[in-house]
Amino acid sequence: MTDKHRVPLVLIAGLSPDAGSDLAGRLRGDDRGTAVVHHDLRQIGSGVVLRRLRLGPRESLTTLELAHGCVSCTLREDLLPLLRTLARRPEVRRIVVHLDEAMEPEPVCWAVHHLIVGDRPVIDDVQIEAVVTAVDAGSWLADATGDDTMADRGLRAAADDERTVAQVALSQVEFADVLVLSGAAPDAWTAARTGAVLERVAPSVPILQASAVDTATLRSAVPAHARRGEPTDVHGALLRGEPPLHADCGVAVLPFFAQRPFHPQRLHEAIDVLLDGVVRTRGRAWVASQPDAAFWVESAGGGLGIGHAGAWLDSPGAPAWEDVSPERRTLASLRWHPRFGDRAQELVVVTHQAEPRDIEATLNAALLTDEELAAGPAAWTRYPDPFGEWHTDPCEDGELGGTHDVNASPGKEETE
Repeated sequence: MTDKHRVPLVLIAGLSPDAGSDLAGRLRGDDRGTAVVHHDLRQIGSGVVLRRLRLGPRESLTTLELAHGCVSCTLREDLLPLLRTLARRPEVRRIVVHLDEAMEPEPVCWAVHHLIVGDRPVIDDVQIEAVVTAVDAGSWLADATGDDTMADRGLRAAADDERTVAQVALSQVEFADVLVLSGAAPDAWTAARTGAVLERVAPSVPILQASAVDTATLRSAVPAHARRGEPTDVHGALLRGEPPLHADCGVAVLPFFAQRPFHPQRLHEAIDVLLDGVVRTRGRAWVASQPDAAFWVESAGGGLGIGHAGAWLDSPGAPAWEDVSPERRTLASLRWHPRFGDRAQELVVVTHQAEPRDIEATLNAALLTDEELAAGPAAWTRYPDPFGEWHTDPCEDGELGGTHDVNASPGKEETE
């Protein structure tokens, strides 16, 4: 199916159900050709999902009973087939999917691009026009810096969902092409700090006021460089959009780079530095005891996960140079080390209360010393490794899964 035959698709994410519902209504407007889909996951723990579909003057509410109550099953068994069905209906000119507040947009987009429905992925039928996140100005900052879990809020996406609210709040914002701000901050200081955090975790993403949004304004606001649902390359650039590196309202960005490995035990002891007073950490790590594995490190509020990001290009079993993205090849070429290849520490930490210099010092102290570095890989692999082995969730598939989780993040593997 060529691009001109694909139906435009807009995804709406956000923790505020009212803000998301209002935005979906605005994008629907009076257009009888816009289909709006919403899956309510509040009963997903019992294997029940309520699906609401609005198209033209008609509205239907369907109760879905799933064999396994999880987001992955909802995607596979209902949302993806439904998108294909709607795209084939001649009266449907646009589809708006209002995601449940427990859903993150990136795994959904990955599924649209990669999961096979019938004989091909659904991206053959739809064209992701924009990912939009509704941000409640009154509560988003507290959500993004807090310790609540989704279970605490009654928002679990599966029975074993242990994600933090901060993780979801930040991932919804970071993957957006446009942010839509609703409500009002309780005071000027909260408004300023919210703006400072958004500017650093989602730089160059335009922010619209909810009261001014309709389909036309949204389409014109999507920047030319927007990813439009393209999944993240974990080996790509971490500073998308060039966030400001100066501090504002106590919010700062710390880029950390080193070309020597972390000692596994010292890293494990130091890892809490990425939680206290930190809004967000994202990046790749090289651990001496697992020299061929690129670790993905991600923290949000009070939760932190460490995941397997595949092999370094300079390791056995690595993907072929021509099989990785041009961005990864460029970054690897720029930092290639004659002894270690593309292995490196590369983290971006956004702080709001912590002192960046203290974090940098703690991370530096977790690196191998000169003496340890000289001992070589044969000695490194004998270090006790508290990170353990990788495991997979049998209900997850590829990017619908997640990362290796240290502090019990959702649907992700535990290290402790």
